[in-house]
Amino acid sequence: MKKNSELENLKIQTRRKEKIKKELVDKKWIFKIIIITFTLSLGLSFLSESTVPKLNLIGGIFIALIFVILGIAFDIIGVSVTTASSKVFHSMNSRKVKGANIAVNFKRNSEKVSSFCCDVVGDICGVISGSTSVIIAGSLSKKLGIDLFLMTLLVTAAVASLTIGGKAIGKSFAINKCDIILYEFSKLITFFYRCK
Repeated sequence: MKKNSELENLKIQTRRKEKIKKELVDKKWIFKIIIITFTLSLGLSFLSESTVPKLNLIGGIFIALIFVILGIAFDIIGVSVTTASSKVFHSMNSRKVKGANIAVNFKRNSEKVSSFCCDVVGDICGVISGSTSVIIAGSLSKKLGIDLFLMTLLVTAAVASLTIGGKAIGKSFAINKCDIILYEFSKLITFFYRCK
């Protein structure tokens, strides 16, 4: 009987949270993120599709690795923003520590920052590294005389495992070092604000 009442209480709390979240849905943000994703994806896909086929094999592998590393790096930043302590950055901001104001802003908008870093940039990098791996597979297939289908399977599996393995390592690193990562990223963003 006690278990049933606890379960009912949990269901009621969940419904309340869902109702609040529905009210807080930012439709402008959703529209913006769709446009940003489309534009970034189009630009980066065009860049990779127009440059990678012209590169030699080493250059193609280098481009694929850059996109894999970018995806992992932004995933780390996205996780750090959601898990970092806002108290630390409010304290730093009150003492006028460089970059703390941006970190506070990121924490206030952690859902949006995380969505942009993990979903937008991370997924775009995943798609582009995947399409780049197909081009690399074609080049390797010709050079080594191996069946294109088999080579495509091997290369895309290697790129996927590198990405997923890197993100798995990155997530635990991001959770353990979230405050430092967010602070360093905020300092970097401060540099770009100064350049404007």
